[in-house]
Amino acid sequence: MDVGFLGLGRMGRPMALALAKAGHRVRVWNRSPQAAEALRAEGVEPVASAAEAFRGDAAVTMLADDAALRSVVVEGGILDQAERPGLHLGMSTISVALARDLTALHERAGVPYVSAPVFGRPDVAAAGNLNIVAAGPEAAIARAQPLLDAMGGRTWPFGPEPARANAVKLAGNFMIVAAVEAMGEAAAFGEAHGVAASALLDLLTGTIFAAPVYKNYGGAIAAGRYEPPGFGLALGAKDIRLVLAAGEAAQVAMPMASVLRDGLIEAAAQGHGEKDLAALALVSARRRGRS
Repeated sequence: MDVGFLGLGRMGRPMALALAKAGHRVRVWNRSPQAAEALRAEGVEPVASAAEAFRGDAAVTMLADDAALRSVVVEGGILDQAERPGLHLGMSTISVALARDLTALHERAGVPYVSAPVFGRPDVAAAGNLNIVAAGPEAAIARAQPLLDAMGGRTWPFGPEPARANAVKLAGNFMIVAAVEAMGEAAAFGEAHGVAASALLDLLTGTIFAAPVYKNYGGAIAAGRYEPPGFGLALGAKDIRLVLAAGEAAQVAMPMASVLRDGLIEAAAQGHGEKDLAALALVSARRRGRS
């Protein structure tokens, strides 16, 4: 397939390369042109504008947040250009509200829109083994499936309404942040009673909490390994804000999300915003008097 890929951050770069490795023709655009140019040797074609990338059989967006996606797709007017893609695969973690706005805009433009946010870190993306949550027109998802298969190990369909996929992604990220907060508090509690965090988390993540999220973040907390970030703390904070906004819009109270938001604000105030999400555990350590 002829694919345009917009957004080459920590996740976008390996995803674009996975498409190229699968044999698709990939044109890439990034706000910082150097990131796109650096991939030329990997078999992808850098283009000078978002409009040049937003065409072909499919366009994939993996931009950082709502503001970036609105700037490029909505305010940038690329849905109004004469040459448009056969479908738009939106893979960013964005708000439910923006997903609904994009669905309406795409319907008016006659471009099928599929929301397909992902679960996985950059190393998982590089291996083409992401879990992809997809929602949108059934025919459009079927057409996008070769691309989804190249980037992911499994596609999880959630029906015809694109915003459902974004709700699922935010629910998952809420649970990830909650798991990190729980481990941080448990580690601080254990250490206050003479139990090393590494021993406690090794036991718990090897037995009753033997799941990838607990193992990966628990290992990072136990080792004090917060850089380089896989999933940045600032991005986690952004997602919790989106969860709270979507919860309020649907009149769903989420008291734990409010606690997480405050902890993430505290972590950023302590200078940990650019570290991995695991650094949220440093807030609990600091609260019990340890730096």
